[in-house]
Amino acid sequence: MNIKGEKQRIGVFGVGYDVYWGQFEGLLDDLMKKHAVIIGKINRSDAEVIDFGMIDNPKKAYEKLKEIQSSNLDLLFCNMLTYATSGTFAIIVKTLQIPIVLIALQERKALDYTRASTYMQLANDDICSIPEFTGVAVRMGKAVPEMVIGTLYDDAAADERILEYCRIAKVLHDLKNVHLGHIGHPINAMLDMHTDHSMLTVFFSCHVVECEANEIMSSFDLVTEDEIKEKEKFILEFFDTPDPVSDPISMKLTPEDLAVAAKVSVALDHFIEEKNIDGLAYYYDGPPDSPERMVMSNLIVGNSILTSHGFPMCGESDMKTLIAMMIMDRLGIGGSFAEFHPVDFEEDFVLVGHDGPHNISIADGKPILRSLKKYHGKPGYGAGVEFKIKQGPITMLSINSTYEGKFKFVIAEGQSLHGPIPPTGNTNTRGKFKPDVRTFLYRWMAEGPTHHFALGIGHHAKTIQKIANFLGLESVIIPQD
Repeated sequence: MNIKGEKQRIGVFGVGYDVYWGQFEGLLDDLMKKHAVIIGKINRSDAEVIDFGMIDNPKKAYEKLKEIQSSNLDLLFCNMLTYATSGTFAIIVKTLQIPIVLIALQERKALDYTRASTYMQLANDDICSIPEFTGVAVRMGKAVPEMVIGTLYDDAAADERILEYCRIAKVLHDLKNVHLGHIGHPINAMLDMHTDHSMLTVFFSCHVVECEANEIMSSFDLVTEDEIKEKEKFILEFFDTPDPVSDPISMKLTPEDLAVAAKVSVALDHFIEEKNIDGLAYYYDGPPDSPERMVMSNLIVGNSILTSHGFPMCGESDMKTLIAMMIMDRLGIGGSFAEFHPVDFEEDFVLVGHDGPHNISIADGKPILRSLKKYHGKPGYGAGVEFKIKQGPITMLSINSTYEGKFKFVIAEGQSLHGPIPPTGNTNTRGKFKPDVRTFLYRWMAEGPTHHFALGIGHHAKTIQKIANFLGLESVIIPQD
C-alpha cells in the first residue's frame, strides 16, 4: 500500500472584506500577491496544496465550503490577509471536521509611522480579525483554531510553524488511511497491552487487518536461495557483527542465524506486499521446536529494516505503540519501540530500550547484530538487534487506553547521552530527564502510561500534543521544572 508515499492534502484560502476593494484601488491585488507568498511557504513541504482563493463575504464562504468539502483535505489554512468579518469563516469552521489553522503574517515588520496611511494599515491588518474568528469558532461549538502569527519575510519561527502543521497534516493523513496488520496476542497477563481495535478506528480512523502466522509461513516456504543470499549481503552491509562481550547468552552472529534472519526478512517483505498493510504488531508463540516458532521469533531483523524505511513494526502485539511509532515516523523523527530499563542512580539517567524490532534509522553509528541463545521472556533464539539512539534531544510518546475506552498521550522530552550500554543484543539509550531521573519517573508513572512507548529524536512534545488535540484525545507533557 505504501501510504507513506501519498502526499497530505492541504487547503488554503484567504480572507478579506469586500467593502475595501472599491475604497482602496490596488489593495486586493497586493493582498493576493501576499497570499501567493504564503502558499509558496506551504509548498516547501511535500504536501499537495489546493488554493481556494479569496473569501471576502459570507456568500462566498457558503459557495467555497462545498468546494473545500469535496477536496478531501487533511488540514486547512485560513490566510488572514487583512481585516475580515467572521461571516467569511463561521460556516466553514462549523461544518468542517479537519484542523483549521489561522495564518497572520503581515508584510511589514512595523508600519512606517511617518508615512502611515489607512491603506498601509489595512495591508498589514493580519491579526485584526483573529479575536473575532476565534470567538466565533467557540460560538460554533468548536475549539479555538491553532494560529501562526508573525511577518511575511525573514521570520524563521513563523515559517517553521507553518511547516510543523504540514508535518502534522502528514500524520493525520496517514493515520486515517493506514491498514495495520496484527498477528497473535499480547504476552499472557500483559493487560496494559490489550487494545480494542474498533476504538483505534474510532479515534485514529485506521483499520486493523487481522493476519495469521500461517500466512507468513506460506511466504517463507516460497523464498528462493537467491533471495536469501541477496538479503544476507544487505544485512551484513547494514549491520556490524562484533564478538560477544559480557553477556553469556550472546554470541557472534552465526551463519545459521544470519540465514534464518535473511529468509524470514524476505518472507516478511512478500507477506506485507500480499496483505497490503502499512505496519505490523505481532506476538506468537507457536509449538515448541516448530517451524512456526522459528519464523515468528526471528522477525526482528526484517522488522527493524522495514521500520527504518517507514513501515513501523512493533513486538509484543502492542497496537497502541505501533500507532505512536507511526506518528513519530511521519513526523520524520524516528520512532523506536522502547521501555524503561535499569536506572543509574550514580550518574542520574535511566536506560531506555527494548528487545525485538527497532527503528535503526535513528541509531548512533552502525547497528549491531548478535546471535542470542535465548530471547529473554519469550520463546526462540536467533539474531538480536543492538544499538544506541543518536546523542542529543529525544522525545517519548506512550499511548494508553483509559477507563472510558479512549486513549491518552503521555509525552516527555529528554536527552540521549554518550556512554556504554549493555551488550545484550537489545537497544538501549542513556536517557537523561529533568529535574532528575527519580522525579521524572515519579511524574511519568503518575500519568498511567502503558509500559511501552515510542522513542524519537529531537524535542517535539508540543507538536505531538497538537496531534492529540486535533484527534480529540487527552494528553500530558511531563514537566521538567
